[in-house]
Order: sequence, then structure tokens, then C-alpha cells
Amino acid sequence: MNTLNKNTARKNTYTEKVIQIGEGNFLRAFADWIIWKTNQKTDFNASVVAVQPRKGGKIKNLTVQDCLYHVNLQGLDNSGNPSDTVELVDVISRGIDPYEDFDEFLKLAEQPEMRFVISNTTEAGIAFDPLCKFSDKPAASYPGKLVQLLYHRYEQFKGDLGKGFIILPCELIFHNGKHLKECINQYIEHWNLGADFKNWVDVACPVYNTLVDRIVPGFPKDNADQLMQRIGYDDKQLVTGEVYHLWVIEAPETLSAEFPADKAGLNVHFVPSEAPYHERKVTLLNGPHTVLSPVGYLSGLNTVRECCDDALIGRFINRVMYDELLPTLNLPKDELTQFADDVKKRFKNPYVRHFVTSIMLNSFPKFKTRDLPGLKIYLERKGSLPKCIVLGLAAICTYYKGGKRGDDVITPNDAPEILALLQSLWEAGNCAEVAKGVLGASDLIWGEDLNKIPGLTALLTEFLNKIQKNGMRAAVEMVL
Repeated sequence: MNTLNKNTARKNTYTEKVIQIGEGNFLRAFADWIIWKTNQKTDFNASVVAVQPRKGGKIKNLTVQDCLYHVNLQGLDNSGNPSDTVELVDVISRGIDPYEDFDEFLKLAEQPEMRFVISNTTEAGIAFDPLCKFSDKPAASYPGKLVQLLYHRYEQFKGDLGKGFIILPCELIFHNGKHLKECINQYIEHWNLGADFKNWVDVACPVYNTLVDRIVPGFPKDNADQLMQRIGYDDKQLVTGEVYHLWVIEAPETLSAEFPADKAGLNVHFVPSEAPYHERKVTLLNGPHTVLSPVGYLSGLNTVRECCDDALIGRFINRVMYDELLPTLNLPKDELTQFADDVKKRFKNPYVRHFVTSIMLNSFPKFKTRDLPGLKIYLERKGSLPKCIVLGLAAICTYYKGGKRGDDVITPNDAPEILALLQSLWEAGNCAEVAKGVLGASDLIWGEDLNKIPGLTALLTEFLNKIQKNGMRAAVEMVL
């Protein structure tokens, strides 16, 4: 089997036009794949420079393969026929670790052809950190790094309005562009970078709201050897995903002239508002994902499909999706039901093994953006709490306790401060204190004290106690 690099596989040379903050599976199987496809079908001729967003990232794992990797897409095509493709993606030109080479990161701003910045730093990534300094090399937060890059470009091209960046955040939060722009403005003010620079950013650097949608399980742990035999390469960065993809960009249609992905036959849309697409997708796909994952994992299941096929957990998923989340949306019920049915089909895609542990990265920020709004609306409209969603939150809290599931060590992955909070709360061994402490983490997680939601503290305590005493499956049976 061949080692994968530019000496053993073809690697085309494109013009570096895109700075990508993030090197993970999703961006490589979604945005980079879209750019690669656009290169094939149009004259876009763009390559991507991948930038590691946080210290201790994995950019070196990509660069050791000269940023070459394969994307395996499985599912049903537009005609309903089975599709299973493996393609070599060569669109990433190089990778940069700004923590080891900050100057090389800043030099990206000096390249006149650079035009786009895309990112996926998880829901927790778009945040203002007042501890970041302009002199940091680099700033710890993603928005801080971005402002450092923008200011260097502003100085390099002396405020030329034609040399701004088009910024397309892919983080799965509503109005991601709006929130990122707010963080940018906070850093400009915090670092006293001046009114002229702020005006340049406002005029020359549009930050667009976007919605992204493709299920990307990541590295195919269960059948990697077979896939590598199929492609003939030892590809440590091989990534799997579903055939379905959607990128909604809230921007003028004229943006298509610079980023012609829609002209490449891809499911990319430039629309006046991404709100209806976002609300439907986040609520009925990501909302169930976030709560089914810890519930399924603690019930002994490992993939989303296993959860859907399990008689008990499958009922739990249906309750969350159709009975608790769907009624909180304002679109026509028939349309929402059809979308939910399609999501269930995607969850049960026989070609894709989406491990629930990969979904549970940063579970608390995900619950905040994906499930908490529905919980509040359900309570307002029904006069009671959605029990399955609250059970999902109890499962997240339990998962963050750590320990073992059979022979598997439970290793939650979140901000160190959140992990420390859960560890300290669980050390006391009192479920009531865990519930109260988690719901009261206003500054750290929620931005408000959720103990003020009527009945939530008591119900979360009840469910935590049930899980501790009788196990996850018994708790699900009780709720159903």
C-alpha cells in the first residue's frame, strides 16, 4: 500500500484564495470538498490554506500527507440510487500552526489573491475573550486571530477597499456571521485599533450568515482497512460523509460571481435570509443529535443508526423530534413532518456509521443553541417541560461525570472550565447539587440562570437520580 503524499499521488496547483480556520473532518468533507468540486466544474481555481485554530491541534497530521486526503461519500443520490464514492481531494495547499509560526499566519494577509475566510471552530468558537491581547502570538480566540489577520491586511494594502476578505463562518449557531462581526467589533474597540480600521472592516469585509448541512462521521474506524485497500493508499486523514450537502449563504446573488459553487451543480444557495433554513435544520436534525448521543451511548449504543434501530432509543428519538421539537417551529406542519422524515432517513443511512461520541464534543454549548430554545418554547406553548429533552440534558451531565461504560473509558471533551465544573459538582455525589450547579452556570455556559425556568431544576434532579440508581435505559423507559 502506498504512502499518501504529492510524490505518490497527483496534486494540482491552484491559486491560494481561501484561509480556513479549522482542520477538522467537517470542513475537509464539506467546504473543502465543495471548493474542490467547484474547481472541477468552473474556473474558480482556488486552493485553501488550513490554519490550526487552537493549541495542540492536528494540522501536522494533515501536512505530513502534503494535505492530500480522500473523501468517502455514501448514501442515496438525487435519483434515489445507492452511491458510494471515494475521491482524492487536493484543494488544501498547506497547513499552518499559528502557535508555532505566527509570522507565517500573518503573511497570509499579504497575499493579494486571498479573498475568503471560512471557519468551523464549534459553537464555542465564536466568542469574545477579554484576556486576549493584540500582541499575543496568536490571540487565543478565533475572532481575536481573525482581527489580527484583518489588521495586518489593512496595513499591508493601506486600507484599499478592494482588498478586504469575504468571511463565511460555518459554526452552527444562528446568525453566526452577525455574532462573529460583533466579536470583531469588540476586539477593535478593546484593542483601540481605530475608526479608520473599523470602517475598512465594515465596508470591505462582509461577514455573512451561513447554514451548513452534511453529516460527517469522520475517520471510518470500522472499515478503514477495506477503504484503504480500495484506494491503494495508507490515508490517515480519510474522512467519510453522507452524499447529502447544503450550504445556505445569506448574501447577494452577486457573490456567486466570485464563489461560483452554485454554478458547479452543488447544493449551495445565496439567499436573502437563511433563518428559515437554519431554524428547521438546527431544531430537527442537530437538536435530536445532541440529546440522542449521550442517551444512546449510556444505553450501550455507539452510532446514530444503532440508536434509531434500537426499539427503546428509537422511540425516544421520535418523541424528541416529532412531539417535543417539531411543535416549537412555525412553518407548516406538513412541511416540517416531511423534513423530519427525511432527517430520520439520513440518520439511518446504512452506509454511514456516525459515532455518537463524535457528536458529543462541546455538548453543553450545543445543547444551549440546539435544544434550549425548543425547551423554552415548548414550556410556553404546552405549559409543561419537554421530558425527553430534559432527560437528554441529564444524560449529558452524566456523561461528563466520566468513569467507564463497560470496558470503555468515558472521556468528555469540552472547555476545561466546563469539565472542571462538572467534576467538582459530581465529587459531592448529590444529584440535586449537580442539577442546580449546572443550570446555574450562567457565565460559563448559558448566559442566564436556568434554575429560574419553572420546574427544570426538580425535573433534572429527578432524572439524574434515576440514571444513577437504575441506569440510562430505565430512565428512558420511565419517561416514555
